[in-house]
Amino acid sequence: MQYMMMIYNADDVTPAPGTKDYDAMMAEFGEFTEEVASKGIMKGGTELQDVATATTVRVRGGKTETTDGPFAETKEILGGFYLLECADLDEAIAYAARIPVAKFGSIEVRPIAPHEME
Repeated sequence: MQYMMMIYNADDVTPAPGTKDYDAMMAEFGEFTEEVASKGIMKGGTELQDVATATTVRVRGGKTETTDGPFAETKEILGGFYLLECADLDEAIAYAARIPVAKFGSIEVRPIAPHEME
């Protein structure tokens, strides 16, 4: 089963770019990504651009409305995701716990709803 692992963190607890802590975190991300890719369980994933680049789209009364910024104002923001093929939720949780941001942010693990492609 495929599981989406959404990576949330708050800017005030994330290591700042250019610091040793940031470099160490990015090295951990590289090692994790390399491992899941080499095992063939990584089906997708990427880092997202800063939340300031977000646009929220809604359709109301047949009219498209856009708002600059994320859907909700929260302290933790979605910074990226992994899509992994795991045997079960326990395996997915074990991988999620190894994503570096889990140490100071949170990883939401959600199974992908199975749909037949026509």
